[in-house]
Amino acid sequence: MTKRIKLRTLLVGGLITLFFVVLVGRIYWVQVVKADYWADKARDVWSRSEKLVPTRGTISDRDGNVLAMDVLAYNVSVNPKLINKLKLEDQIVSKLHTILGTSESDLQEIVTAKNDKGEFYVNREVRQKGWQVDKEVKDRIEKYRDELMKQTKEPDIGIYLTEDKKRYYPKNNMASHIVGYMNNQGVPVMGLEKSLDTELSGKEGEIVYERDGNGVILEDGTVKFNPSVDGKNVKLTIDSDIQYYVEEALREAWNEFHPKSMTAIAVDPQTMDILGMANLPDFNPNEYGKAQPSDFYNSAIRALYEPGSTFKIVTLAGAVQEGLFDPNDHYMSGSIQVGKQQVNDIKRGGWGDITYLEGLKRSSNVAFVKLGYEKLKADRLMDYIKKFGFNEKTNIELPGEAAGSITINPNIARDVANASFGQGKVQVTPIQQVTAVAAIANGGKLMQPHLIKEIDDPVAKTSVVTKPKVVREVISDKSAELVGGYLEQVVSDQEIGTGRNAYIEGYRIAGKTGTAQKVVNGAYSSDQYVVSFIGYAPVEKPRIAVYVVADAPEDKLLGGGAVAAPVFKKIVLQSLRHMGVSPTVEPAKESAAKDLTVTLPELTNLTLDQAKAQLTSRSLTPEVIGKGNKILQQIPKANSAVNPTQRVYLITENRSELAIPNMSGLSLRDAMEICTLLQIKCVTEGQGFVTSQTLAQLKGEKVLKLTLAPPADQTSTEDGDAEKQEEDKKE
Repeated sequence: MTKRIKLRTLLVGGLITLFFVVLVGRIYWVQVVKADYWADKARDVWSRSEKLVPTRGTISDRDGNVLAMDVLAYNVSVNPKLINKLKLEDQIVSKLHTILGTSESDLQEIVTAKNDKGEFYVNREVRQKGWQVDKEVKDRIEKYRDELMKQTKEPDIGIYLTEDKKRYYPKNNMASHIVGYMNNQGVPVMGLEKSLDTELSGKEGEIVYERDGNGVILEDGTVKFNPSVDGKNVKLTIDSDIQYYVEEALREAWNEFHPKSMTAIAVDPQTMDILGMANLPDFNPNEYGKAQPSDFYNSAIRALYEPGSTFKIVTLAGAVQEGLFDPNDHYMSGSIQVGKQQVNDIKRGGWGDITYLEGLKRSSNVAFVKLGYEKLKADRLMDYIKKFGFNEKTNIELPGEAAGSITINPNIARDVANASFGQGKVQVTPIQQVTAVAAIANGGKLMQPHLIKEIDDPVAKTSVVTKPKVVREVISDKSAELVGGYLEQVVSDQEIGTGRNAYIEGYRIAGKTGTAQKVVNGAYSSDQYVVSFIGYAPVEKPRIAVYVVADAPEDKLLGGGAVAAPVFKKIVLQSLRHMGVSPTVEPAKESAAKDLTVTLPELTNLTLDQAKAQLTSRSLTPEVIGKGNKILQQIPKANSAVNPTQRVYLITENRSELAIPNMSGLSLRDAMEICTLLQIKCVTEGQGFVTSQTLAQLKGEKVLKLTLAPPADQTSTEDGDAEKQEEDKKE
C-alpha cells in the first residue's frame, strides 16, 4: 500500500513538474522568442485609427464664383432598441417622415430592425433621405428631439446626428452638364467632377493612437499621424453671366418651340475659352435623384447631328482658300443632277440665274454642290473637312466626347455632293462645329477648346494655367477675312439673308443658318428637322462665337433662321454688352433704328431679381449700381425708347454709398445723368458715345473725364464686297 501511494505521489508530482516546465517554456516562447510579434498584436488591440478626410477642391468660374464646393452636412441615425423600449416608434416614424420625406413604411422598417438573434439593433442609419442633410433639416430634427426628451423626461430618445461633408452646388442647374455631380456615396458620376476627380479629391490621411482598456488615450503611447491633403481648386473658363445668358435664351426657346433637346455653346474664338455651354433638358446636381436619364445627356460633346447648312461654311472656306469662289459669278439655281441623284434648293424651281453670293445668302444647296463637288472635288473637300477638325475629338476636358462620324466614299458622287451642304454621311458634334467656325473668326487657326482656366494647389501654393493651343492653320488670315465678310451679308441682308433674324443693330455679325432633315429608321423624315445657327461677332475683331442647335422643334415648318437665330442674337447681344464691346456701326436708316428700340418698363421699387428678369426678357443688359436688393432709381427712365445694345442702370443704394460704374457705350445725356446722380463733376472730350472714362483729381476735387466718339460706319454692302473681290482678283 505504501509503495502504491509513493508511486501515485511521484506520478502526480511529475505531471505537475512537467506542467510547470511546459508553462515556463511557453512563457519564455511568448515573452522572449515571440515578444515582438505579440507586442504588435497588443498594439493592434490598444490602437485606434481614424481616417482624416480631405476637403474636396472647389470648382469656380473664371471670376471665382463657386459652382461646386464641400459643405458641412449631417447624417441621421436611430437606436431601434431604445426607441422600442420607450414605445416611441410610431411617433418618431411620423415626425421623421414629415421632416425627411422618407416613406413611413421604410422608416418603420428601420426603427424596428432586428439582428439574426431577434434582438433590436442599437444603431441604424436613415438612408437615403437622412443621409447628408443640410443644417436646416438638422435643426428641425434637433428641435423635435429636444422637445420629445422634455416630454418623456428621458436623457436619450434614440435619434442621433453626426457631422459629415457633402458636395454642394450653389448655382443649382447652372452649368450642370459641365460640372457634373457627386452622388451620396461620394462617387463622382459625370462632368468635371469625374474627369478631374484625381485633382479635386486630394489625399486621405490617418491618425493612429494607443489607448487603455477604458478607451483613454495613453499619455506615453505611440501616435502615428499622416495628415490629409486637401484637393486642388479648379477655375473654369466659364463666365457665369454669359452662362446665364446662354441658359435663359435656350429656356425661352425651349418653352416656345418644344424641341426634343437644345444646345448652345459660346466661346472666345481667339483663345477657345468656353464662355458658356448648356443643354436642355438639364438637371440640378443637388437633387440629381429627381432627374430623368435623358437630363444627364451632354449633347454639346456627345450628340451626333447632320449639321445641314451650317456645314456650308467649311465648303465656302475651302473654295475661298483655293481661289474658287467668285461672289459675282453666276449659276442656275433650283436643282442639279449628280449621278442618279437630283439635288434641289429649298425653293422648288430656285431663284433663276443668280450669283454665288446670293446663293450663299439664300443658302442654296445647288451653289454648294457646284462649289464642293464640281470645283473643290472630293479630295480637296475631304481634306478641308479633316483640317477643320471633323472626324476627330476636340479633346475638351469632359468625359464621353464623341469623335463624329464622316464616312464619305470619295468615289461615290452622291456622298461628296451631299457632304458639300452638310447632309448624307456627315455627323458632327456641336463642339466640333463651334471649334471649326471659331477657326475662321480668329484668322484661320484651328484651336483646342478648353474649360479649365487654371488649377490651384492650396497646399503647395502653385497654379497650373491652361494656355491657348493652336492645333493647325486651316486657311490663311486673308481667306478668313473674306469668308467673314461673306457670312456677314447672310445676316445683314434683311431681304434675302437667311440669317437676318440674328442681326443686331450697331454690330457686324457673321453667321449661317442650318436646317437638316433627321434620319428616322434609316430614311429622311418629312417632319423632323435639326435646326441651327452659328456665327460670331464683331466681324472686325471677333470676341464671341456661338452655336445654337435645336433637335426636332414641334413646328416642322420652322428652320434655323426662325428658331436658332433669335437665340444666338440674345446670347451675343447680352454678352457683347457684358464684355464692354460698344456698337461700331451707324444704323443704315432711321426707321430701322426705331423698329429695333425697346420701351423700358417701370423698375423702381422692384427687387433686383424682378428688375433683372424684366430686362433680360426684353434682351436688355442690366448694370447694377450698389449692393442693395431694391431698385431706388433707373437710368434711363421708365417708358424711354432705347436700343437693345444700351445698358440699363439699376440704382440700389443711396448716392453717398455708390461706386462709379463703367459707362462705356452710353450716350452723353445718360452719362451726365449718372454723374449728376453720383454728385461728381464730369468733363467730356469729343461727341457721340462714351468710349472710355478716367477718374482724376482737379484742385482737390474728384473729376470724371469722359471720352466720346461717334460710332464708325463699317457697314459692308454687297457691292462693296464685290468691288473688293474684283480688286483682289486684279492683284
